[in-house]
Amino acid sequence: MNISIINGPNLNLLGKREPDIYGNESFSDFLNELRTRFPTVTFNYFQSNVEGELINEIQHVGFTYDGIIINPGGYTHTSVAIGDAIAAIKSPVIEVHISNIFAREDFRKISHVSAKCIGTISGLGLKGYELAIKYLMEHRSSNVISEFLHKL
Repeated sequence: MNISIINGPNLNLLGKREPDIYGNESFSDFLNELRTRFPTVTFNYFQSNVEGELINEIQHVGFTYDGIIINPGGYTHTSVAIGDAIAAIKSPVIEVHISNIFAREDFRKISHVSAKCIGTISGLGLKGYELAIKYLMEHRSSNVISEFLHKL
């Protein structure tokens, strides 16, 4: 199974940035843990602070990967283009947020990508990525994903 994890702006600073919100662990260390925990999954990881690069990566993996986990960071609340890119691909996408975006500032309660994804996980820290992986693995061939894709 091939899963691509795509992280948006400022997530390269995990472990350093606002540890009270985002924790002390770098994503690199966490990704190594995921690879150990899920040996049957091949992970592609991409992070960028640039909106267009995120869109290019979504398009690059979006027709061949079994699933995508995306944390668009601040672009969640501003990027119609990332939402459009997700709608244009075939791979199922789960949106993940480390913090609970609904318990933060009002502008963070708006997502331009959620409606294009099969689900959203918010506020469970890095555990949200693990839960998204488990869901994609368990439902790889399920009708839930197939039905969602046919609605697009």
